[in-house]
Amino acid sequence: MLPIGDGNPTRRTPVMTWLLIAANVVMFLYEIQMPARALDQFILAWGVVPRNVLAAFANPFVPGALHVFETLITSQFLHGGWLHLIGNMLFLYIFGDNIEDVVGSLGYLVFYLFCGVAAALAQSLILAPLLGQHAVPMIGASGAIAGVLGAYLVLYPTARISVLIPVLIILLPIDLPAFVLIGWWFIQQFFYSLLSLTPTVAQSGGTAFWAHVGGFVTGLVLIVPFIDRARRRARWYY
Repeated sequence: MLPIGDGNPTRRTPVMTWLLIAANVVMFLYEIQMPARALDQFILAWGVVPRNVLAAFANPFVPGALHVFETLITSQFLHGGWLHLIGNMLFLYIFGDNIEDVVGSLGYLVFYLFCGVAAALAQSLILAPLLGQHAVPMIGASGAIAGVLGAYLVLYPTARISVLIPVLIILLPIDLPAFVLIGWWFIQQFFYSLLSLTPTVAQSGGTAFWAHVGGFVTGLVLIVPFIDRARRRARWYY
């Protein structure tokens, strides 16, 4: 199911959501102009490497630990390909404006980055101890966006989301309540995260499913104080 829009109006212009999208696009354009070897080194330097995160938490005062903590932020603005970028930005565009509308632009930025950090920590702290020298760098905004989805589910569970569903060779547009679309997405992420606990799967890289789970749960929790504000705003619209 591919979301293409929602019927959830906002009162404020989602400036921070647009800025986050722009920052991700600009960083990706910077990435793709780099030679392959330089890009690999760039990703290794600024992506989140789970074993480095564990080492930095074990001794936060050793040289290089500060940079490891910085990568918990910088990794959120790096992507591994056009599909990776476009998919993440589509979700951010559809769901981010409503969360920004409730918490405010600066509050939304803090919320977004915090969910991304929590997502990277979840992936690192769950997998690295199990796999030992887990050195595959993690990049992407999906952990932070998972937090946005968690918040959206709490605030707007019955909002109508327009999605495309493949039926044979046709993409059929239908509307689904948010709890169906986001709930099904989370079930998938949780199932795949359990499968990723095997060394063979995790060491091969790929999608950081525990980051999705960690970011989603963080968003669920952080947005709770804003439920009443979201309800008041909803009454203003109707």
